[in-house]
Amino acid sequence: MPSLSRRRLLAAVSGAVLAGALPLAALAAPKRAAAILSERDKADVARAEDYLNAITTLKARFLQTAENGAQAEGTAYLSRPGRMRLQYDPPNPMLVVADGTFLIVHDQELGEPSYIPLGSTPAGVLVRENVRLTGGDVSVTRVVRLPGVLNVSLVEAEEPEAGELTLVFSESPFALRQWRVKDAQGAVTSVSLFEAQTGIKLDPKLFEFKNPNFDKPHLREG
Repeated sequence: MPSLSRRRLLAAVSGAVLAGALPLAALAAPKRAAAILSERDKADVARAEDYLNAITTLKARFLQTAENGAQAEGTAYLSRPGRMRLQYDPPNPMLVVADGTFLIVHDQELGEPSYIPLGSTPAGVLVRENVRLTGGDVSVTRVVRLPGVLNVSLVEAEEPEAGELTLVFSESPFALRQWRVKDAQGAVTSVSLFEAQTGIKLDPKLFEFKNPNFDKPHLREG
């Protein structure tokens, strides 16, 4: 299976409830203005907001799939507001942690982690204390209904040309099952959730990140 590029991996993380580390502005997708929503659309968007706001904690397995078919699996943890962890299964060296202030992306093979302000990522929208998909700094571009599935696509309100995130909900039961991020070339990376548990107790240490480079002996000396 071809490996995920680091940029593609970061783009997928940005969508997460729980997705990554790139601001939407870095994705440079074709410009999309906010949609004029019908009353049915508004009701469906409100359902999505209510669902996301009702989540306090979540644990789920995830499968991440890139445009070229490359895949990665792992476990996602969410504690609202502000905290998230994406723990990729070995041998994938990536770890992603949102600690309430930053989205921290650490490639354990490359070394130094990247710190991205949480508010500048789509993930920051989804882990807010009060999730709003309309009327704030994100706008809905379209609502698509398929049998048993609801798709809600979003852009940044001030930079609708910057990129697009699509949240995919199952209808029965109503739950977030997937998110998709479209990049500058139109390639789509999807992250699917399964075996989800909500309202469970999670160890707060899951959302702490300690830079392992600070613990190396040569850095402690002197």
